Amino acid sequence: MSEYNPPFVLNEEIITKTIQIAEICGELSTAVESKKQVILRRENRVKTIYSSLAIEANSLDIDQVKAVINGKRVLAPAKDIKEIKNAYEIYEHLDKLNPYSIEDLLKAHKVMTKDLIKEAGKFRSNNVGVYQGEKLLHAGTPAKYVPKVMKNLFEWLNKSKLHPLIKSCIFHYEFEFIHPFADGNGRMGRLWHTLLLTKWKDFFAWVPIESLIHDNQQDYYQAIEKANVSDTINPFVTFMLDMIYQALAEVRDSQKNVGNNVGNNDKRIINILKKNPTYSAALIAKEIGLSSRQVERIIRRLREEKKLIRKGSPRSGYWSVK
Repeated sequence: MSEYNPPFVLNEEIITKTIQIAEICGELSTAVESKKQVILRRENRVKTIYSSLAIEANSLDIDQVKAVINGKRVLAPAKDIKEIKNAYEIYEHLDKLNPYSIEDLLKAHKVMTKDLIKEAGKFRSNNVGVYQGEKLLHAGTPAKYVPKVMKNLFEWLNKSKLHPLIKSCIFHYEFEFIHPFADGNGRMGRLWHTLLLTKWKDFFAWVPIESLIHDNQQDYYQAIEKANVSDTINPFVTFMLDMIYQALAEVRDSQKNVGNNVGNNDKRIINILKKNPTYSAALIAKEIGLSSRQVERIIRRLREEKKLIRKGSPRSGYWSVK
């Protein structure tokens, strides 16, 4: 039987994106462990868990996710609370997992779906489909073939000489294409992607890539759909490399400002919007020396925390500070 090889073609665009990401990785230092950086990492972990589960329609907002993680009581569906607790448990033990072990994948799934599904920690026994709303994106691999194709995928993962950035994106897509579990495939695919990257550069453990995917959820599904109907899975690999680059760029910008700005950015933006409620993210960014993307994400979080309320339309409206 011939070796399994995913339908991927290394091209100039993907090589360029990989080099750009590697350059940002070179700028990020994990040597300095200041108190503010620890806080920043904890916040990123909360964002990661919130975003990955929000993609799967978990109803808790980011404040509720933080409360659950901190052991506080939250008024929400028991299932949604359990999803948060399970996800937090597995992300906290990320360093104990071997991304090249199919046994560890099953162990991680058991924790992720503990008390939520009957087949926790086991490959599914029934056929499934991948849906976006009511639209069928893809029919998963027939259940009887799942153990074999997953074995093939992990054999490829162990043998492939591709760069870890590229290999992790390919694995992510192939995992979702196979859809090996009865539930939790999206969460597990994103978790394993992060784990593969973490084994390359350990700071990926707290880079909130899932948050970027959540912000670009429609594009995420479209990238999967494009790859499904293409000769190669390059559309998905390209999309994920873009998400990784953006996530790293935000972390880099945050680290540059750890010394004196990160703790004050919320207050500075709120104070600007009190005086200039019609200001755009670009104008705020220019005034306080951050990127527009970083300001947009802070504003989004402030909205989720109910500290900012948007009045009127996106174009002609204004911000109300609560």
